[in-house]
Amino acid sequence: MRRFGRLTTTRKRRQVGIFRRPRDASAVTPPAISEFWEWWAQARPTIEASLAAGPDTPEADPSGHDAHPDAHGADHAADPDAPDLGPPGGGLSAETMEELSRRVHKIHPALLWEIGGAEDRAPFLTVTGGGNPELRGITERWVRAAPTGPAAAGWVFHPARQPDPEMLGQDLILGDHEFDLEYVRLGMRADADRARVHLTAYHPDFLFVAEEQRIQVALNVLHWALGEDDVARWVGEVSIATEAPIDALPPSMLPSVIEQISEPFAEPAWLTGEGRTPRGHPARLGARFPLHRQDYPLCDLHVAISVPYANSNPDRLPVEPSSSALRAFEKKLTRLGDRAVLAVRETGDGLRVFHLYVDPDSGVISELDQLAAGWPEGKARVASTSDPGWKALAPYQP
Repeated sequence: MRRFGRLTTTRKRRQVGIFRRPRDASAVTPPAISEFWEWWAQARPTIEASLAAGPDTPEADPSGHDAHPDAHGADHAADPDAPDLGPPGGGLSAETMEELSRRVHKIHPALLWEIGGAEDRAPFLTVTGGGNPELRGITERWVRAAPTGPAAAGWVFHPARQPDPEMLGQDLILGDHEFDLEYVRLGMRADADRARVHLTAYHPDFLFVAEEQRIQVALNVLHWALGEDDVARWVGEVSIATEAPIDALPPSMLPSVIEQISEPFAEPAWLTGEGRTPRGHPARLGARFPLHRQDYPLCDLHVAISVPYANSNPDRLPVEPSSSALRAFEKKLTRLGDRAVLAVRETGDGLRVFHLYVDPDSGVISELDQLAAGWPEGKARVASTSDPGWKALAPYQP
């Protein structure tokens, strides 16, 4: 049985589609993106007419029971006490929403969509992975295939939810409860060592609602204050409070706090450390920090380049002329633009391993193979593994 959730905001129209993820979800196939945009060109006039006919007040959002908690919308069973879904033509029709969801889920079954606009702003369509880093590359490829210029017909397309501070002063209805977002307050604790801000979200009505609704309010507020990508970049732990935190601030202040915590990291920096190799010899580690998945959305292939060096000290760490040769090799790795990013380097036991994330469709792998083949101090090896969530970096993060 289909289940429905409801999100209502005043003075703006916003429609969100969140459907249940099929259990036999298949991997993304690039043709699905092209097929989506071919369908969109045909369906857009109908979608525009539906949005134009919709009311300025409550709209219904279809929701699946397994919808990602980052989604704008509640998840509850339809029942006789649920709010009326509105008259026909009040927003997108059920058929249009079903087809839009089907097309989006053909790209990847875990994706969410959001469509909307206002009288003074261009209509927009967002397709998002709901904050899941493994899906960020898919939505980026989707948006880069979108129509541009006159072909876009005034529409704006986003691969992640965008900040929308106007929403912070409006009302949010989740289920049968209405939240006045002007009463939201955030406790904020800066963590300079991790380049994160840890947050505690509070609303006086949290005393009367379930934990799921509290989390929905908090996540919606964070996305409207910062946008989905900046939440992923700079927000650390998020907790819920039923009493106002000391020195709590309104969400509108969050961008200023994030600006302060991110300012020292405007230029790339490296964390260094020492350890031991499996053979017990000294090892050195360097990790770029902070390094954000959202800044390299197409780089979802992990590449490890293992480079032997011929000249080392008794601890088997490199010395000249190998040290200079390794620095020159690394410099070439940093000249690949947004097609690849060097994330970690490990050195010990006569071997330096460079860990990169690369765009597999950019042709950069062949360049790395050629670079490794030209290394003069032994046989360099290149190994690659799909890692769209950048899980291989977890052990190197503070």
